[in-house]
Amino acid sequence: MSIRRTAASACHLPLSGPAIFALVKSWVRSPLHATWLSVLAVLFLTAAGFAQDAETTVRLDGRALFRVSEDGEIASEMRAERVEQRLASLLENLDTIPPARIGSEGAERIITVAGVPVARVLPLDAENNLTDLDDLASQWAATIDRELARARERRLGPGGRFVAETRGAIQSAFAGVGESAVRTVPRVLAALLVISAFVLLAWAVHRLLRVLFRRTVEDRTLENLIKQSVYYAIVLLGVIIAAGALGVSPQALVTGLGLTGLVLGFALKDILSNFVSGLLILALRPFKIGDQIVVGETEGAVERIELRATQIRTYDGRVALVPNAEVFTSRIVNNTADPIRRGNVAIRAGYDIDLETALPILREAAAGAPGVIDRPVAIRVEDLGADDLELDVSFWSDSRRSDFKDTCSAVRSRLLGAMAAAGIGLPQPDLRRLAPADVSKWRDVFDGNGNRDHAG
Repeated sequence: MSIRRTAASACHLPLSGPAIFALVKSWVRSPLHATWLSVLAVLFLTAAGFAQDAETTVRLDGRALFRVSEDGEIASEMRAERVEQRLASLLENLDTIPPARIGSEGAERIITVAGVPVARVLPLDAENNLTDLDDLASQWAATIDRELARARERRLGPGGRFVAETRGAIQSAFAGVGESAVRTVPRVLAALLVISAFVLLAWAVHRLLRVLFRRTVEDRTLENLIKQSVYYAIVLLGVIIAAGALGVSPQALVTGLGLTGLVLGFALKDILSNFVSGLLILALRPFKIGDQIVVGETEGAVERIELRATQIRTYDGRVALVPNAEVFTSRIVNNTADPIRRGNVAIRAGYDIDLETALPILREAAAGAPGVIDRPVAIRVEDLGADDLELDVSFWSDSRRSDFKDTCSAVRSRLLGAMAAAGIGLPQPDLRRLAPADVSKWRDVFDGNGNRDHAG
């Protein structure tokens, strides 16, 4: 019952204007999200170049004549450009231009001027203009006659051909930009609204899953994988729908992705590598949240596994963000993969130690230290030094760093106390033997020296 109340309260999110603005601002400030925005912007701009309109306006000196549709494999832009080129070629000769004539060729109508085929009227053109094919051909022919006459007058007027064509080029440029803006801006706004709505939806679902998994899922790594996968799946769905609102077909979107993939691959190589490595880490799970690992020179407890980097808190309290590509390709030591861990403590003793007596005492002392689990304690002679023996004491304890360090300290303390209680001497490196250990040999040394002095 408490889960239902918590989930219901999570669904009631404060999505006021300032809250939404703060959410979007924090989302954009994130390096990973900013990267996604850049990728989406490049992808949309590239794909938009492949999103072609079904109709294109034919212009003469910047003035709109009519709109042509695409003809099978020929795009509407190409048809409009051909008509404009033919009209411009007719104006090269400023003599009297004969009226346009309409001919038939199958289901199409051909408009010719002075024997030059200027435009073809297709059944699709008539269908898009909601009129009859012959009526549309008559309208286009009348428009061509009228605009050719006006264009001829402008070239014969003050300034001549240069002024008329320059002014026409400027008007065509501004008219094209204005038409593109009127056609594109609403689509871009619609796409932005769709993406914003899906980002908010992904954020809300992410919050809801966090609340639900807090009570139902104990594996935090699995929880993180599910939340991030659902989040970016919703965002990707929003991108696809936004592409449709932008007027980009799925084929054009794939084409745009293919063309920009190479450029983005080089420009965002490290970021994409971290992203893919993050997915592989979350899927293969070489470690989980809470594990204590060693990656390169970084050692600590894993706090978060994101798609860009893995957050590790070191044992001195600092937070290290290690790129996922480095984590995935580096040698990883997971100290907490198993619940227990073997520890080693080195001690030194003098050569006068009785090992048969001392070793059982040291084993019992190490086994009784706090944190040492009930497993045999092993003691080995590691090295024979110039002045002492080096003994290695091996024991088993909890694999967590804090408990392991405390256990090692407790073992050293118990060994020191046991050696002092048993009278086992520790080496004193500041003392060096300058005479034979056997006292009787001292007399021989002094006697020999004394006899030589008397003889001298």
